[in-house]
Amino acid sequence: MSANFTKLESHLATRSYIEGYTPSQADVVVFKAITSAPTTPNAARWYTHIKSYEAEFDSLAGSSAAGEALLAGDDKPAGAKPAVVEEDDDEVDLFGSDDEEDAEAERIKAERVAAYNEKKAGKAKPAAKSVVTFEVKPWDDETDMAKLEESVRSIEMDGLVWGASKLVPVGYGVRKLQITLVVEDEKVSLDELQEKVAEFEDFVQSSDIAAMQSPPEL
Repeated sequence: MSANFTKLESHLATRSYIEGYTPSQADVVVFKAITSAPTTPNAARWYTHIKSYEAEFDSLAGSSAAGEALLAGDDKPAGAKPAVVEEDDDEVDLFGSDDEEDAEAERIKAERVAAYNEKKAGKAKPAAKSVVTFEVKPWDDETDMAKLEESVRSIEMDGLVWGASKLVPVGYGVRKLQITLVVEDEKVSLDELQEKVAEFEDFVQSSDIAAMQSPPEL
């Protein structure tokens, strides 16, 4: 293995492409400059991968500048054809001084941080939920509270989970149903839930939201 391919191998040790995260014109210009396939692991992997895009070279996006800058270094990949590169004082020599190598390392680090942040932002966030204390009042003390609760619990809504319940004295022998439920805020409308409960008009006089809170974890 020659020192020239060593440079290419080193450049590809921390990246999949000459520049960025997808094949680009930078890869095309370096690929075309190499007359024989590399044998070092990273360079060989890159060469084989880019070769699979050979029919699409003209349609690949991006600039060839990074590839031309790589070829413009003092040590070119073995077998490289002369590359015509316009002189540019701001051009980055990827095989240049330590300061330039440090700048390249910082650029790679920034790309990885950006990719991590993008991936993190794309993760689904937990659905916001609330714990609700729901109260249902019957017509009178003769209302069958077991049937009333059975009717209320028969309501099914996406994002609604019924919890524990108890009967709370109201007065004159009348007791109301107090029941706990957990709802996903974006899926369950409490107004709609109360409308559904009101449909059991043989048992239900009214309903009310007695308390509502958002727990830290559900």
